[in-house]
Amino acid sequence: MELMNKLFEAAKANKQRIVLPEGEEQRTIIATEEIKNQGLAYPVLIGNQEKIMSMAKELNVDLSGVEIIDPNSYEKIDEYVKAFYEIRKNKGMTMEKAEKIVRDPLYFGTMMVKLDDADGMVSGAIHTTGDLLRPGLQIIKTTPGVSVVSSFFIMMVPDSPYGENGMLLFADCAVNPNPTYEQLAAIAIATADTAKNLCKIEPRVAMLSFSTMGSADHELVEKVRKATELAKELRPDLMIDGEMQLDAAIVGKVAAQKAPNSQVAGRANVLVFPDLQSGNIGYKLVQRFAGAEAIGPMCQGFAKPINDLSRGCSSEDIVNVVVLTAVQAQAQNK
Repeated sequence: MELMNKLFEAAKANKQRIVLPEGEEQRTIIATEEIKNQGLAYPVLIGNQEKIMSMAKELNVDLSGVEIIDPNSYEKIDEYVKAFYEIRKNKGMTMEKAEKIVRDPLYFGTMMVKLDDADGMVSGAIHTTGDLLRPGLQIIKTTPGVSVVSSFFIMMVPDSPYGENGMLLFADCAVNPNPTYEQLAAIAIATADTAKNLCKIEPRVAMLSFSTMGSADHELVEKVRKATELAKELRPDLMIDGEMQLDAAIVGKVAAQKAPNSQVAGRANVLVFPDLQSGNIGYKLVQRFAGAEAIGPMCQGFAKPINDLSRGCSSEDIVNVVVLTAVQAQAQNK
């Protein structure tokens, strides 16, 4: 957990304001106390103050000093409604609709980030990934030059020789069901940049398939090949290779047989899955069978950091994602 220790220290050194729209949810309340006590961020809970404080008392949680905002009584709600209307008026938005939508905690939290009243947002303990992405894509939108929002997991595998001393990044495991080859190339590039900027490692990206360097011929394999070619063309500074099977990507002996001329094979620390089914299944297999800690899913590609949680997350998971979001915000605020 050396990486997380470094990220915790980075978060403490320059605390960011992170909004938690699921403020009335038990695990979120427990996590908020930990975030406050460790000085990891300035957490902002969205919800009814009386309900949140009552639940905190039942949980024996101290939320003193934590900001709690109820959209229904927030002094800047009219400003938020007008701003949201302006963003969406060309899509048929009316002021009446905006008035209702912005009071939804997820939309409200996203507007806080958009209007710089928060540096980042974390949600997903009780909402789906789609619930988070919808306001994110409508309000925050993508970083200029980035064509697609995607997700990644940081997988920490105990006592493992693979990846970067047991740490690997998996993408995309939560957002894009069946990416085109152009989107797959964009996901590979985004995850490589995340590995470099957030995890401080030199990325070695494997584009996964059921074929290694032409061992099979199929339209699904062709998509991965084209994605690899495009990613290399767009970012020749990155080590990206494929198509390759998982064992060729991470096992040196297999790589020597199947892909002897690859800089990535046998040494990959970033695994890009060809579609959401394989990515989602893959991270859960490693999490359950290898006892890995799966940190995420984190989002990449948004103009400002908003991140997702698994609905099966623990309060500790929420703390970790808040820390990662804070460090993302630090980088974007430079």
